[in-house]
Amino acid sequence: MLRTVILMRELVRMYIRTKVEYPGAMVLGWVSQFVSYGAVYTAIALIIARFGMLGGWTWSDMAMLLSVHLLTYSVGASFSFTQFREMEDLVRQGTMDAILVKPIGTWLYMVFSGFNIGYAGHVVLAVGLMAWAITQVDVAWSLPTVLFLVATLVSGAMVVCALMTMIGATALVWVRSRHLYSIFFGFWELARYPITIFPLPIQVLLLAVVPMGFISTVPVAVLLGKPVPLLGDFAGLACLLAGPVMAGLAMLHWRWCLRNYQGAGG
Repeated sequence: MLRTVILMRELVRMYIRTKVEYPGAMVLGWVSQFVSYGAVYTAIALIIARFGMLGGWTWSDMAMLLSVHLLTYSVGASFSFTQFREMEDLVRQGTMDAILVKPIGTWLYMVFSGFNIGYAGHVVLAVGLMAWAITQVDVAWSLPTVLFLVATLVSGAMVVCALMTMIGATALVWVRSRHLYSIFFGFWELARYPITIFPLPIQVLLLAVVPMGFISTVPVAVLLGKPVPLLGDFAGLACLLAGPVMAGLAMLHWRWCLRNYQGAGG
């Protein structure tokens, strides 16, 4: 176990060293992401300022939702997006075969050898927006409430990481899987808004099929005391369970794909 932890630390350290060789490009990437998301959030703020609310959510409520949405995504994606997006190329080029025989778990190697520090700009924006929103929303903050928020952030990040792992792992069987990320980001965009503004079929998709509702709307709605469609009083528990359940499903899917992997030739 200790050996694995040391290997993970060294993999992360080596990857970070390759990125900081070009500090200007790295910082510019952070700034560009910060500005890009900031522009989107400003547009949403202007819409709410014009109409007062969005589906019963004020700007302070939406700021909390957007910060949770961005923070859970950035943490989860830093462990999974760039790593598993490349799975298709690894399979087609035969490079995956070399990774499978490394003296460390395949998933651990892929995750920590490509840990993405490029999401630092996302994290800074999300934490700053959340710090402001916490002082504005109508929530009676206490230790249990704070612990619930932290737990749901972890759970939401696990949902993101699990979904991206499953998409990447599919390339082991299908060879092509990168197109599935377009579907993922389509639902991710929807999760940026309160789930109650969507018709019932989309609500079902966001809660049961591609459970992106658990990275934003559901936990924030529970904190704010807003009703959650379909889940009702079980929404809080569902938030806490969503991450572990998706992680378990991703683990099963990952192992199944590895067992059925036949190499670059298919």
